[in-house]
Amino acid sequence: MGTLLVKNIHTLVTMDEARREIRHGALFVRDNVIEQVGTTASLEASLATMPADEVLDLGDRHVVLPGLVNTHHHFFQTLTRAVPVAQNCDLFNWLQTLYPMWSKLTAKGVYASAKMAAAELMLSGCTTASDHLYLYPNDCTLDDEIRATQNIGIRFHASRGSMSLGESQGGLPPDTLVESEKDILKDSQRLVEQYHDNSRHAMMRIVLAPCSPFSVSSDLMRESAAMARSYEGVRLHTHLAENKSDVDYSLSKFGLRPGDYAESVGWLGDDVWHAHCVQLSDDAISKFARTGTGVAHCPCSNMRLASGIAPIRQMLDKGVAVGMGVDGAASNDASNLLQESRTAFLVARVREQSAAAMTAREALEMATLGGTKVLGRDDIGYLAPGMSADFVAFNIDTPALVGSHHDVVAALIFCQPPAAVDYSFINGKKVIDQGKLVTVDLAKLTETCNQLAEAMLS
Repeated sequence: MGTLLVKNIHTLVTMDEARREIRHGALFVRDNVIEQVGTTASLEASLATMPADEVLDLGDRHVVLPGLVNTHHHFFQTLTRAVPVAQNCDLFNWLQTLYPMWSKLTAKGVYASAKMAAAELMLSGCTTASDHLYLYPNDCTLDDEIRATQNIGIRFHASRGSMSLGESQGGLPPDTLVESEKDILKDSQRLVEQYHDNSRHAMMRIVLAPCSPFSVSSDLMRESAAMARSYEGVRLHTHLAENKSDVDYSLSKFGLRPGDYAESVGWLGDDVWHAHCVQLSDDAISKFARTGTGVAHCPCSNMRLASGIAPIRQMLDKGVAVGMGVDGAASNDASNLLQESRTAFLVARVREQSAAAMTAREALEMATLGGTKVLGRDDIGYLAPGMSADFVAFNIDTPALVGSHHDVVAALIFCQPPAAVDYSFINGKKVIDQGKLVTVDLAKLTETCNQLAEAMLS
């Protein structure tokens, strides 16, 4: 990949320990790693005798950020957005309405929907994503999703989800969509040993992710945790305390609130993060903080399904690691991570009835540093020497940001986000150039996804 100098950045948001925001900033990258960060004048002086192979001059018209990190998603749901019969359902009814449609999912659908979801994420500033694929009807495998993300070029944490508890055993999903726990564990081991890369700057890692307390047994939760912890860097992920029905189910089935149930099966720790946690108790929040357990915050989905608003201010004040997630594209119904961060900022203020409940920069921190911590990485989330070359550039000369150049960083959250990033680099490779995603034919992919969606809903 050679060397790259990105210069004349209007504002370079490093998100480093000092939270530096460098006016007239610049970045110097060698291959896939950042070597220098500073002002354009200082970097040009230091490179005078050894110019970069490629120079990107942003002309003082862009704000550059670390790539955003998405900590919870269901890529396959891109094919079932805004389904009429599920538009006014809460979580459990929504799931039961869509399960029959999802049973028609094929390997081709997994591949195409993963590419589309990744494309949407990348265009909104995301460079690292975790996805939770928890059902495998027909010929579907997690390999299909992995192949799609490798082809489009996003840094990826593939979560091997699972459902083993069908309706006949007291679970929520239909029996036709569940797998045997023996098969789940066997495939989980295969995927870890085939794909997981725990090295620094890794583009692919595997996560073990039984779907939820209402779709898998306690034994599978325990055995998945034991398996993950037998490998270096394999993390654990599931849904927890998403709405009041989720809490009622946990009390009825286990005699425990969700946070206590998670503790009982070994699902607290700095290698675990839970999605949603809207109805997490105060005691559980304290336990999360003490154990380093993380949370994926998905406000748009929580509002869409009327699940409530997660107590994020309380979590942050207690020291819980919180990252942003867009959740399923059928419950959001979008995959725009910058918009999700703006929503998190707004609903925190509504929940606490305080305009000081969350700042714009805190929202951006959750989408970068917060996500990095939740995923257990030390190589992404901020821009400094030795970090992965994952960064995005938003053009500030757009209608959405007019009148905000005095603080373009806050404006990315306060104002309506720009339609797309102008430039995105992942692992040192340019994947978006002047607003165009260069790693996929988006028009052809859109047509394919619409055809697959029509077949699933017919």
